[in-house]
Amino acid sequence: MKKLLFCISLLMLACSSNKKEDDTLVSNTSDFIEINDIERIEPPNWWVDFKNDSLQLLVKHPNISEYKPSINYSGVKINKVSKGNNSDNYVFIDLDISKAVATKFNISFKNDTGEELIATYEFKERVKPADEYIGFNSSDAIYLITPDRFANANPENDSVETMNEQGTDRTDGYARHGGDLQGIINHVDYIDNLGFTAVWPCPVLTNDMPQGSYHGYAITDYYEVDPRFGTTKDYIQLADELRKRDMKLVMDQVANHCGLEHWWMKDLPFTDWVNYQDYYEEHIDNWNRETVIRSSHRRTTNQDAYASKKDQKDMSDGWFVKGMPDLNQGNPFMANYIIQNSIWWIETLGLGGIRQDTYPYPDKDFMSDWAGAIMTEYPNFNIVGEEWSSNPLLIAYWQDGKDNADGYDSNLRSTMDFAMQEKVVAGLKNDETWGTGLKEIYVALANDFHYKRPEDIMVFPDNHDMSRIFTQMDGDITNTKMALSYLSVLPRTFQMYYGTEILMDDFAKPGDHGLIRTDFPGGWANDTTNAFTGENLAESKKDMQSFISNLLNFRKSSEAIHSGKTLHFAPEDNTYVLARYNENETVVHILNKNENPFDLQLDCFEELNLNGKTLKNIQTGKTIQWSDMLTLDKKGSYLFTTKL
Repeated sequence: MKKLLFCISLLMLACSSNKKEDDTLVSNTSDFIEINDIERIEPPNWWVDFKNDSLQLLVKHPNISEYKPSINYSGVKINKVSKGNNSDNYVFIDLDISKAVATKFNISFKNDTGEELIATYEFKERVKPADEYIGFNSSDAIYLITPDRFANANPENDSVETMNEQGTDRTDGYARHGGDLQGIINHVDYIDNLGFTAVWPCPVLTNDMPQGSYHGYAITDYYEVDPRFGTTKDYIQLADELRKRDMKLVMDQVANHCGLEHWWMKDLPFTDWVNYQDYYEEHIDNWNRETVIRSSHRRTTNQDAYASKKDQKDMSDGWFVKGMPDLNQGNPFMANYIIQNSIWWIETLGLGGIRQDTYPYPDKDFMSDWAGAIMTEYPNFNIVGEEWSSNPLLIAYWQDGKDNADGYDSNLRSTMDFAMQEKVVAGLKNDETWGTGLKEIYVALANDFHYKRPEDIMVFPDNHDMSRIFTQMDGDITNTKMALSYLSVLPRTFQMYYGTEILMDDFAKPGDHGLIRTDFPGGWANDTTNAFTGENLAESKKDMQSFISNLLNFRKSSEAIHSGKTLHFAPEDNTYVLARYNENETVVHILNKNENPFDLQLDCFEELNLNGKTLKNIQTGKTIQWSDMLTLDKKGSYLFTTKL
């Protein structure tokens, strides 16, 4: 029967075909009879007209290495078939797709006994040209969300019987709470109204782990949305809803590691698919925190000219934690897999960027190849890598175009500015002395000389791995506002964590991840407080919402902040003045630590060429005349613009 269906499908393919100039056979996909005898083929589909005209398929099926693949479609040529050296259940097929067009076709697998397996594969038309994939940039403000903790729109998918972790428990910070993609979709307008231009959800791909699966960073299927978050269709809908509002979707990806329950960990294709694989297989029956060979986390070995090979290996090959196998990007099949997976999601979702987790931990030469492959296909795209370091030298090393001593070029446009985040918090909290206080912030920005493109660096007040900014500021609302406003006007891409706009905190247990990732009030049907609507929300929280909305909606329209020049003045008298400007607009930001009314003498800022001009206060809407003196009536941040 199977062969009959195959023959029928080929007949229909031929009858419904038309000829291109190169005589490539094209099927009428609406009439095509699909057959799927194979357990898994990845990528599950592909697109035509890439610059790279090769594709490598991972095929997994019992004893598939005993079968010979063939394709009866002239648009695709099999260049090479490779078998795994650790399992007979894999083959990797290298395809030449230079003549492929959008079509469906069958791949036939036959063994020596004549048994045949058939799988239908599809090439699709690309939705838009590659240069129209516009990545996030310094004009964007990105809203970071932990999806499980934001909003539960579909309680029916809270628990899936076939998965390892069952049920939800909102009293447990490390259990699943039920938030999903539809919950984000339902509140895109809320995010838009706050002034954000992009959304970065933590990973939503399947994490079929026995515990702690909510955070998403232990992926067990790179081509599947976790059913407790929804479906790929939901993920696409989120991207579409954002695009309708001229907003972007940034995908959180993980190239360094997978989850221990990933399907391939039960049947690894190669002996070097993951790092320390022999050791893992030897200790698999007693795999625990003490057994695992963990990364040393000495990330400076990536740059250190004196680093020993042992230290480099300890950093890059060690597992992040016991439940996250470290992927071996030195295996060329693994390398291809990761690159193709990233491109697959860019095309599937129409992404506006990628955030790459734990960027310094994988093989750094592979990461350059990975980013380079993406940027070659999508020249206007953007990727930000997580380098958790307070040292600007390390942050700058990873940015594309940096003249590094070792000649390394990352192909990475953006990195994360943990150094600035740390100095802003310290500078606002510390007393004003010769070298502390606002001067720490001033000096931190002066370090921008080391960056190839400071405006491409991503800055933030907090994120899903660190204490909330309100907690870091010891509950001081004024200092929190000062931090947020200053960071938002820097020559940077700005990112903020969900709930910061309502002063969410982790005072009860500072730094605790479960508490940091608290449920957003109003995201669940039985919540008595609803921050989306303001119902029962404390006035201080409403005030912060309004502050953020005014700040970011102004930022959204300010070309001076997006791409203007930067000028700042050394702090004096507990004040620090910074300006962003272009030929049409000047934005002045003032940090003022004086508790009592203070008269700021303006003659020191003659270079701004503002004398006699009228400026508007972004938060109050009131106007001032820039002349000899400006009275700052209380401690806080002041933001003015010449655009009235």
